[in-house]
Amino acid sequence: MTALQTRPAARAAAGGHTASRTQRVLGKDWRLAAGFMAPTVVLVTLLILVPIALSAVLSTTERHGAETVFVGLDNYTSLVSDSLFHTGVINSFVFTAYAEIFKVTLGLIAALLLHHLRRGRAVVAGILLLPWVVPTVVTAFTWRSLFDPIFGSVNTLLTASGIGPMLAAVGLVPSWPAGWLSDATLAMSSVILVNVWKGIPFFAVCFLAGLKAIDNGLHEAAMVDGASPWQRFVHVTLPGLRHVIIVTTLLSSIWTFNNFDLIWLMTQGGPGDATAPYVLVAYSKAIQQLQFGAGAAVTLVMVPVIGVLVVILVRMMRTADGPGTSETRPSRLTRGQRKALPWIVVAACAAVLVWISPHIFWQTTVVLGVSVLLAAVVGRVASALGARGKRTASRLVTGTGSGVALAVLLVFTLGPLYWMVVTAFKSDLQIVQRSSDLWPTPWSTEQFVSLFTRPFGTWYLNTILVSAASTVIALICAALAGYALARLKFRGAQGFTVTVLLTYVMPGALLFIPLYQMLAAFGLIDTRWALVVTYPTFTLPFATWLLVGYFRSIPAELEESALVDGCSRFQAFYRIVLPLAKPGLLAVALFTLTNAWNEFLFAFVFITKDEYKTLPVGMQSMIFGDVVPQGQLAAASLLISIPVVLMYSFGQRFLTEGLTAGAVKG
Repeated sequence: MTALQTRPAARAAAGGHTASRTQRVLGKDWRLAAGFMAPTVVLVTLLILVPIALSAVLSTTERHGAETVFVGLDNYTSLVSDSLFHTGVINSFVFTAYAEIFKVTLGLIAALLLHHLRRGRAVVAGILLLPWVVPTVVTAFTWRSLFDPIFGSVNTLLTASGIGPMLAAVGLVPSWPAGWLSDATLAMSSVILVNVWKGIPFFAVCFLAGLKAIDNGLHEAAMVDGASPWQRFVHVTLPGLRHVIIVTTLLSSIWTFNNFDLIWLMTQGGPGDATAPYVLVAYSKAIQQLQFGAGAAVTLVMVPVIGVLVVILVRMMRTADGPGTSETRPSRLTRGQRKALPWIVVAACAAVLVWISPHIFWQTTVVLGVSVLLAAVVGRVASALGARGKRTASRLVTGTGSGVALAVLLVFTLGPLYWMVVTAFKSDLQIVQRSSDLWPTPWSTEQFVSLFTRPFGTWYLNTILVSAASTVIALICAALAGYALARLKFRGAQGFTVTVLLTYVMPGALLFIPLYQMLAAFGLIDTRWALVVTYPTFTLPFATWLLVGYFRSIPAELEESALVDGCSRFQAFYRIVLPLAKPGLLAVALFTLTNAWNEFLFAFVFITKDEYKTLPVGMQSMIFGDVVPQGQLAAASLLISIPVVLMYSFGQRFLTEGLTAGAVKG
């Protein structure tokens, strides 16, 4: 009897030893982590990793008539002499570099103005957020209408103010009136301007969150030591914003480098190939020329470039945030070399930009130079008055300068949106005759009535259903995976975090070809499910990454107390962590919903029937050749923007809080 009793004990001991050994290999929380991570792992694998592998295989093939044959590396070697590919790569780098320069600069200025604004900060911040909130299709068609040489108002206003001829006189534009989207020397600058207009709010919100996280005591100590405002900015503000600047620039660079919809909707890569990025080159080869292998090769060639950038920036973020890294890791560079290195990098980048885009470099230098000069003059005058004891005059000069800068920023932000609204309420006759250009006389609902003679209501319903469904899927999966990566101990957590970030940089052009083949195999082409299933490819990785940072900001002691009281890990997650993470969850929901609402490429490729089109693709189909129904497009743009603007107006506070704890501190 004793032997029978000891056998189960021995087996239990052996089982316990086996489990302990498994935990040592896979981590103590590996079983629980498997359950939390499973949905995200499945989606990332099926929708991103498998299509990438299929793209790699596809890039070694070539279509000969109805057959697809293996050609090895021929598609890659042919890119060496492909002038269109070279132009696309250069255009992508030019588009990204100049857009990021302006977005960082203007976003930081906007954040500083908001940070020091005592009254109406929430209202002004909400207004500045509008360009980022409105769908990309709205942005593209609104600015396209403004740049129109016949019906647009940009040339008219700049001519009336005398600014236009002055721009031509200093060489910023080749001639006046300017053909903003039809002139090869202006088209790229115009598209960059629109991307900057849309991107400034994201930078401003992120930088504002970072400014709030800086200890005010550092500024007070610097003031006591006699530091000037410029010295406090350089030695306190910028170091305090280092992390958020890196993160924000990383994300924006990824979005900008892989941009397709804005450029396609505005210029379709023209005139000629002046604005065609590498993504559009891949689309042209794969879809328009039906050379899927060549198109896949274009995107795969660029993936390592983006991947290296991501890895470098991730390491920089870890170095900046790691405890004691500066003390435990001695630098190989001297202090003077560390100070000189950023300037060397800036000089090298400037030299490259001068070489590949001299006219845009000149335009950028003049615009930024004038802005910096004006800011320096105002700052010097205010400092001189303060040094003489005239503090009231100094505050007046500073306040006036800040007010003027904020007013210019608001006009730049609201001008295109105002144009969209007034155009929506003009009749076709008013638009053609250019009567009452800036104010409809009389106001008319003709465009809205004409709009609903199209299947606009069906497009609207499709967009709501697809965006809501894909957001729910992304939010649930990201919450589970984000919590596991932030809290649970298991092997591969860090590697999967980096993988999530790397999958986020994959351009849609790399995925849509194999995804199309997969969807066709399951009979999902021309169905809403085609979009619901594929939209997590670009919403889930970012949502997971953002929530990892937010969950890490929640004190772990709260969960430990719940576990001591008898809660399971999932109960602690559901009852303790999720309620505390509402701002982060809402921020993620807003991000993912906006991205799904705006998505163009997948809907453009996977949907051809009118009854299943979403709003961006439906609006694009309203244009027939050179016939552009500007009034109906403006009315559609207004109706598309209202739901998203309302959501952001109610969730703005939670968005800022979610960014502060997630992207800024994560």
